[in-house]
Amino acid sequence: MKIAVSVSDNDMTSPVSERFGRAVGFIIYDMESGSNEYIDNTQNLESAQGAGIQAAKNVINSGARVLITGNVGPKAFDVLKKAGIDVYTRADGTVWDAIEDYNTGLLQKANDANAAPHW
Repeated sequence: MKIAVSVSDNDMTSPVSERFGRAVGFIIYDMESGSNEYIDNTQNLESAQGAGIQAAKNVINSGARVLITGNVGPKAFDVLKKAGIDVYTRADGTVWDAIEDYNTGLLQKANDANAAPHW
């Protein structure tokens, strides 16, 4: 299973990004192989609208089944939910920390968005 983590930089020691749609990118971590790849999201940093939806499409296209992030807005949350991706919000620390928190059950699955639209 693949896990997407919104990040501020392009490696596993990067802090989890507080903002999903405007994250610099995503680390896609493969739980089975332990490998990871980086997906750039900079095209959405300056978008006037639709950053969350486009970021959600990037995560969906990566094959991830789980998203770990700081905050996610309602439109992006709906797109992710419809694609069957479990969303975990309020994560902090590094990518490694977030994955460890997920593995040990410290992160709680979100039932809804936790950020306002256009945040």
